[in-house]
Amino acid sequence: MPDVIRERAGVPVLVCDPAGPPLVTEQDALDLIGAAFAGAEVVAVPASRLGDDFFALGTRFAGEVMQKFVNYRIRLVVVGDISRHLAASSALRALVYESNRADQVWFVPDLDALDARLRAGS
Repeated sequence: MPDVIRERAGVPVLVCDPAGPPLVTEQDALDLIGAAFAGAEVVAVPASRLGDDFFALGTRFAGEVMQKFVNYRIRLVVVGDISRHLAASSALRALVYESNRADQVWFVPDLDALDARLRAGS
């Protein structure tokens, strides 16, 4: 399945294919943002498409990607099991906790959790 824009809980979401290309550069993030400009407010990226550099906060890659989405006012949602990464990093646990308290970047276990979050309004 290619990356497609689908309405989820009344919100247009670019749902990214788990088998799609990995997001490993800032340009990859910008490409997803560009695809979202076709009408999506949210980009749902499977955690499987994010490399270890994203979850290793010392690389600063996650911050760079997240900032791109904030700058373009497109919500980023990382979808999937990241428990392995969370177990290895208290800093990542803190980032996920704080992100999920806000409205711009979320980490959710699956698309059903994304739907529930969207229905709740934040």
